[in-house]
Amino acid sequence: MLPPAVHRLIALALEEDLGRGDVTSEALIAPDLPARGTVLVKAAGVLAGLEVAAAVFHAVNPAVQWEPQAQDGDAVSAGQVVAVVQGRARALLAAERTALNFLQRLSGIATCTSRYVEALRGTRARLVDTRKTTPGWRWLEKMAVRCGGGYNHRLDMAGGVLIKDNHLALSHNDIHGAVRAARAYAPHTVRVEVEVTNLAGVEAALSAGADIILLDNMAPAEMRRAAEAVAGRALLEASGGITLETVRTVAETGVDLISSGAITHSAKALDISLEIEG
Repeated sequence: MLPPAVHRLIALALEEDLGRGDVTSEALIAPDLPARGTVLVKAAGVLAGLEVAAAVFHAVNPAVQWEPQAQDGDAVSAGQVVAVVQGRARALLAAERTALNFLQRLSGIATCTSRYVEALRGTRARLVDTRKTTPGWRWLEKMAVRCGGGYNHRLDMAGGVLIKDNHLALSHNDIHGAVRAARAYAPHTVRVEVEVTNLAGVEAALSAGADIILLDNMAPAEMRRAAEAVAGRALLEASGGITLETVRTVAETGVDLISSGAITHSAKALDISLEIEG
């Protein structure tokens, strides 16, 4: 079931594209002409967003029939049909671009994520996303990360304590003081994470009792020393400029988590089309 926020997003997207009507279809296509369309993948990847695409067609016309031929999270190949849609031709044409925009974008994120996950195979590290998402799309983009085999970091700013350098500067706290204040304020179910940039920060966060220590833009050799120093007493998260080419090296330092904004903000859309026939 899609949350209400996603249905609002679909309504906004359709308003953006159809708010003034579809002048081409209205001029050329008979109102009651039936049609059938196949959703065709044109490049190998991982699928995400089928339910969203279906919701777009149903928002345009509830009578449209949507028949999925695959599931979110499936590995797909070029030439594969992943859904069949039937209904009035005008409705299919009106929903086409918006439905494909969702499906292509989300499948691109799932595909990108799956490549990072494959690079981590055999290591202890988990790939997690960040809050570097398209405004309004966070729930969907984090869903796509899961479809690609990744894991979600906090969904929003209430999802966990993450103390960064700006928090320390503005609150006039050191790491110990900040962790103590966070523990006093947050529910006992919320973990406390501290961002550090060097080994001194690691030691301070560890002695302060942080649950998670975020290693920000640290070199692999320094990450390895941090993992040795922490020795499992807190989770270690590596972040900052990690690419598909470097993610394996980072994982082999012994960190528990690797966070990447690139899997959401820089993923290339998967090539998918809708082939319609009368």
